[in-house]
Amino acid sequence: MSLIPLEQIQSRIYILRDHKVMLDSDLASLYGVTTGNLNLAVRRNLKRFPEDFMFQLTPEETELLILQSARSNFWGGRRHKPFVFTRDGVSMLSSILRSERAIQVNISIMRAFGRFQELVATHKELARKLDELE
Repeated sequence: MSLIPLEQIQSRIYILRDHKVMLDSDLASLYGVTTGNLNLAVRRNLKRFPEDFMFQLTPEETELLILQSARSNFWGGRRHKPFVFTRDGVSMLSSILRSERAIQVNISIMRAFGRFQELVATHKELARKLDELE
């Protein structure tokens, strides 16, 4: 049984710079830690997070996500631009966040990323078949 429903995680996966990513604040919420503490743990282990694992959003990307997610409190009281984590970055988080909850949440997130990939593949296949029918 999953700690968090896959649909709840999937709704927090976005596509940016051709990567499926999750926001630092969403991950912190799922892990049950503050965004500041999550980012502090990452800063202490920066060598584990190359740019294809994690990157900071530009102001334009932040605006795009606000529009995509329809979250009026997206920015909240943040002083810094949000970070996002790719699937590999989320996987790497499991090596620095070692609580039992973090382990279970990570398993759920990995499953959600896999399911998201399946959905994308299915949509591409349907689009291809529609093109053939036309």
